[in-house]
Amino acid sequence: MNQTIQKVAVLGSGVMGSRIACHFANIGVQVLLLDIVPRELNDKEKAKGLTLEDKAVRNRIVNDALQSTLKSNPSPIYDKAFVSRITTGNFDDDLDKIKDVDWTIEVVVERLDIKQQVFEKVEKHRKPGTFISSNTSGIPIHLMTEGRSEDFKKFFCGTHFFNPPRYLELLEIIPTKHTDPQVIDFLMKYSDVNLGKTTVLAKDTPAFIANRVGIFGIMDLFNSVQELGLSVEDVDKLTGPVIGRPKSATFRTADVVGLDTLIHVANGLYENVKQDERNTTFKLPEFLNKMQENNWLGSKSGQGFYKKVKDKDGKSEILSLDLDTLEYTSQSKTKFPVLDQTKGIDKVVDRFKVLAGAKDKAGEFYRKSFAGLFAYVSNRIPEISDELFRIDEAMRAGFGWQHGPFEIWDAIGVEKGLQFAKDEGHEVAGWVREMLDAGFKSFYEVKDGIQHYYSIPDKKMVEVPGVRELIILDHIRESKTVWKNEDCSVIDLGDGILNVEFHSKMNSLGGGVLAGINKGIELAEKEYRGVVIANQGQNFTVGANLGMIFMMAVEQEYDELNFAVKHFQDTMMRIRYSSVPVVVAPHNMTLGGGCEATLHADAVQASAESYIGLVEFGVGVIPGGGGSKELTKRAGDRYVKDDIELNAYRENLIKIAQAKVSTSAVEAFNLGYLVEGRDGITMNKRRLIADAKEKCIALAETGYSKPIKEKNVKVLGKQALGAFIVGAHQMMEGGYASEYEKKMVESLGNVMSGGPLSEATEVSEQYLLDLEREAFVKLCANKKTMERIQHMLQTGKPLRN
Repeated sequence: MNQTIQKVAVLGSGVMGSRIACHFANIGVQVLLLDIVPRELNDKEKAKGLTLEDKAVRNRIVNDALQSTLKSNPSPIYDKAFVSRITTGNFDDDLDKIKDVDWTIEVVVERLDIKQQVFEKVEKHRKPGTFISSNTSGIPIHLMTEGRSEDFKKFFCGTHFFNPPRYLELLEIIPTKHTDPQVIDFLMKYSDVNLGKTTVLAKDTPAFIANRVGIFGIMDLFNSVQELGLSVEDVDKLTGPVIGRPKSATFRTADVVGLDTLIHVANGLYENVKQDERNTTFKLPEFLNKMQENNWLGSKSGQGFYKKVKDKDGKSEILSLDLDTLEYTSQSKTKFPVLDQTKGIDKVVDRFKVLAGAKDKAGEFYRKSFAGLFAYVSNRIPEISDELFRIDEAMRAGFGWQHGPFEIWDAIGVEKGLQFAKDEGHEVAGWVREMLDAGFKSFYEVKDGIQHYYSIPDKKMVEVPGVRELIILDHIRESKTVWKNEDCSVIDLGDGILNVEFHSKMNSLGGGVLAGINKGIELAEKEYRGVVIANQGQNFTVGANLGMIFMMAVEQEYDELNFAVKHFQDTMMRIRYSSVPVVVAPHNMTLGGGCEATLHADAVQASAESYIGLVEFGVGVIPGGGGSKELTKRAGDRYVKDDIELNAYRENLIKIAQAKVSTSAVEAFNLGYLVEGRDGITMNKRRLIADAKEKCIALAETGYSKPIKEKNVKVLGKQALGAFIVGAHQMMEGGYASEYEKKMVESLGNVMSGGPLSEATEVSEQYLLDLEREAFVKLCANKKTMERIQHMLQTGKPLRN
């Protein structure tokens, strides 16, 4: 199907509609956002003498909704300037404009009769052959097509975006029996590549895939938590990051989403899946009924499973709900020995067997919850999906699980999972035993670097669709690693490209990672064509190894510290001046030294969700791995005739002093961390390394030559330094900086002005690196910097001193 999406209409501007509109604007699509006309004037409109015929009134609902969305945090849009891509209007005056759009997405209230009325009007204006979909989380998709034309039915399907659509990766696409398969193929691929979604093909069953399984898991836990004698905070401790789930875990997530939403979906499932063997699990427990009666609906009502209060001294405390008494109490400090055992197990997937095997109450909890989950998902095939991998994809992308149910089952062992289910009285679907009896010991396996899953109809392992378009390091690391140490691996991606992968704690940049970067470039210069620096951890990197710096400073080993900083600088310069192209592919947090690696690359291919910045001021130092030098150089490169030359340097100094981190890859371009025309953005993080590899190949094939070291970096000398010192003083006087932060700004200003130079001068990069390193080491000798580093190591939060 040869189609393009240049214009989209979003019908309904509520919480989901406005955010879907913003995300299409993020990718450069023109959006028409429509909603109903108000039935009466509000007080402000009456005061202005407006009437119901005035455009400002007629578009008030849609405009207010969009503005409310734009104020939300985190932002649904990459750049406020992108709002200009959204045109607002109303159903009465502007619905005819959908004749010019390529895709119409309905996001009105969840009532079938209203949706059908909207579609009847849409069909009068929609251009045949254009896509039409309903964003619904519960209404059967096939019922919406009643009375519609053949062309409408052919191009219609359900599209269930998860909220917020910018950040949650899942998009369930639900065809009807009338939907043209080519339409589904197009939307699956377009939404994957362009919108950055994990697109999961779902069946037209209640709650589709992710909510069916996810709400079951929550309700199963709600119905068993009191039996196990666990508190709300106990459960959240057991169901959070330790098993690869979000920090908000279970009860806190329910508060954030809203208990009314959870209750609505659970009640819908209880009523609509009577044939489900676990139907009663969706029945609300008594404590949830009481919370609904009390309007304790979570964050939106000020209290739910948690409640924030202040004591008589004004100190805040977060209380938790006792599910037996329905009273709020101080949180307990329950210790689970097995959690201590897993602290040294970095990979989440390796923890499941340990957790489920524990002899304490936590182990009992995990065995019980996994038993129910495993049996449940096995019995949902083929009801909600014909393929097991789609259930795993939906749970990862929609609920933020690092591992889906069948992946967890594999990690524990299929036989062991069957025993858990039997012990709890659950019946697992027969196909699982048939799979084992046929000699298949797991749901997944990797052959020649390609992931396969067990296909129930075929009774054999089948390649996961689309996986050949991706590079998944976990699948090739074992067979394609050409060099490794404890913190870093150099992996052959094929086609002459090596990948340098960090796998240190939090991907911090210590000696092992630096050794890996240097080794990867060395190997590539001898036998390969280029290097990609990328990993698939939770974050690209949180920056340099602070613990190592702290220990050297505590021991006053300043020569060793100077040497370590120089080694870091030399590694960054090796990235820049290698004889093969080096492409850095950041994602999520790319802080400190990670930003410096990005700044020195030949090119960058960034995930759309890349949070890039030089954050060293937070720990009392300046960027010491070439970051201060590079922003000085880029300020000189940016100078435009007739501009005040000092402005560019001051801007970059402030970025460092404020530890400015981009909120997206788009903002990283605006901040000057990424370079227009050279660097690129990948919307779907799963495609990032494959895209970076292609960029590296392109550089190699278009005549890449080793850059010449720069010796003409312009600095402004005393003129700039004086301005920087005055600025630092003003920041302190205005309350924006402490006295010590003033000293740090002056130290940075000395580097960025070129040190003891009386006038504007051209210097080498090495000259600036030496100044930068000297300033870094001197700051590390200061007690206040030591306090900042120690506080960050202990709490993970910056200290202002």
